[in-house]
Amino acid sequence: MANVPITPDSLKRISHQPRVRDFLSAAVMEGRLSHAYLFLGAPGSGMLEAADALAQCVVCPNGGDGSCDECIRVSHHTHPDVHHLAPAGVAGYLVDQVRELVEDVAMAPIRASSKVYILDGADRLRGRAANALLKTIEEPPANVMFVLIARSADAVLSTIVSRCQQVPFRVVPTEVALESVGRKAGVGANEARIALAVAGTPERAAEFLASPGRRNARRCMVRTLGELEHDDAWDVLVSARELCEVIRQPLEEVKARQDRTSSEDEEFLSAKALRQIEEMHKRELTARERSGIMEALAAAESLLRDVLVSCEGTMEPIVNTDVADVVQRISASASTRGALSALDACHRAARDIAQNVTPQLALEVMLLSIKEALACPPLYR
Repeated sequence: MANVPITPDSLKRISHQPRVRDFLSAAVMEGRLSHAYLFLGAPGSGMLEAADALAQCVVCPNGGDGSCDECIRVSHHTHPDVHHLAPAGVAGYLVDQVRELVEDVAMAPIRASSKVYILDGADRLRGRAANALLKTIEEPPANVMFVLIARSADAVLSTIVSRCQQVPFRVVPTEVALESVGRKAGVGANEARIALAVAGTPERAAEFLASPGRRNARRCMVRTLGELEHDDAWDVLVSARELCEVIRQPLEEVKARQDRTSSEDEEFLSAKALRQIEEMHKRELTARERSGIMEALAAAESLLRDVLVSCEGTMEPIVNTDVADVVQRISASASTRGALSALDACHRAARDIAQNVTPQLALEVMLLSIKEALACPPLYR
């Protein structure tokens, strides 16, 4: 027991990745954090959550207590010294993105004594963008940490991999994930399973269950799919617009919180720092809107998988037990081939949004394609 590291409260959240939790805890408590980490694993393994928890340990004056103002700002993605980046281009990271990062690295921290840069999708750092980042990772300032997130090291530039400490994440067993969500959110297995299908990870699933707005977006998507049979083409377009509006509703809470933190910061931050925070707030809203769209698509995919299970007549239980009547109604007029085509329409919508197609257009095309796939050809007024 003497060799078990003391775990900062922030890192205790990585309960489903005990090896990662203990490894990072030991590094924090022994003061031997690396300047660059490469988190490797499948989507849904909690790498982004672990990156945020590690960032809390770095900027928190109490070593990552998870409850102070600094830690709360990190968890809300509003801390000016913790930067979250994702590929902005169709093919991956843009060179200008990385150049802005490099310029920012040279600047002093605003609130904390250190800065953290979290790069999701690091396997999409290619060509000049990857080379622009390489030199900074090779010779970073003493108060800067990088956390790169990727599926596998093979997809990342080898020279970047060699300068990072690799941290593998295992796939979380379904039973463990369900137990974790149930414990955190105080719900039963059925609700936990639905939340995991929509949100992907135990942490996000618990947040999903705690958000009436996000749960309402899922209900709206289910209702829309259930009504496709009786909708004409105009109705489908209206439904896509209403879906986008519902998905954006939880952003109002985020905007209100951003306004509060901005008013608090105005008293002691420079105009340049305030502009940086404003830009960060805009990026957060964009990221959260995209995350909401992806959750809605995941809800559609989960429902259509249940339809496929029903069409196949297998003994496998459906996930969306709370809307079993909708699953039964859709599968009554659908075929296995149609359900597979409908699922493919969901996947295409996700790819379109990843390539910066407007969410409403992506949803319109998806819903029309699903309607046709489920043997409900569009009606025109």
